[in-house]
Amino acid sequence: MKRLPAIVLTVAALALPASVSGGTPITVFAAASLTEVLPRIDKAPRYSFAGSDQLAIQIQQGAPADVFAAASPKQPELLFRNGLVRRPAVFATNKLIVLVPRSNPAHIQSAYDLRREGVKIVIGALTVPIGAYTRQILDALGITAEVTKNVVSEETDVKGIVTKVALGEADAGFVYLTDAKPVSSRTRSIALPAWAQPAIRYEVAVVKASSRPQAAAAFVKKLRSKRARLLLRQAGFGLPKLP
Repeated sequence: MKRLPAIVLTVAALALPASVSGGTPITVFAAASLTEVLPRIDKAPRYSFAGSDQLAIQIQQGAPADVFAAASPKQPELLFRNGLVRRPAVFATNKLIVLVPRSNPAHIQSAYDLRREGVKIVIGALTVPIGAYTRQILDALGITAEVTKNVVSEETDVKGIVTKVALGEADAGFVYLTDAKPVSSRTRSIALPAWAQPAIRYEVAVVKASSRPQAAAAFVKKLRSKRARLLLRQAGFGLPKLP
């Protein structure tokens, strides 16, 4: 009878997912804009942060991912249609802002100032969510042509944009609201009109080829828990209604 507690503990540990039991961690492929918040929600998984399109391509090519968290529904939904992930679920939303260096050398006060000659702008590449969202808002504001002529670099993920602006290598860049917080001491945020904002939704899905499907599903569930939603809100993300 004295050995019973040890046996019970052993069985219980075997029943827990990796992120709880301390076993081999799952691998989470996630959008670069989630770099700060996901480890706060669950520090156990191995994270690979990059542009959502790059990560989707890696999953298509058989990269050993267990979970895919993207900054747009486009990539998870495409992988779902191709039978590579389980049905995606929305877990967060976001907004776009214009990020400028703290000194604001180009004196940017609104998105319309980005039309001025000589302003150096950094945006995301067309294939990544931040790039696609940026082009949507430029079209909505009717300033695509004028702003595009001032683009000096197109980055493969949002962190590349943030870095160039924070270092003063660009006068402005289009980023997510949540990306401004970690660099607030070196940058300023310029709000964009609410009526022009695209619908930015983050989706997460379990990769079908995962060798740890239960642990992966547990992570997805945790990402939509009350605690995770609180941490997401604290990081500046919006929260969708959950069923």
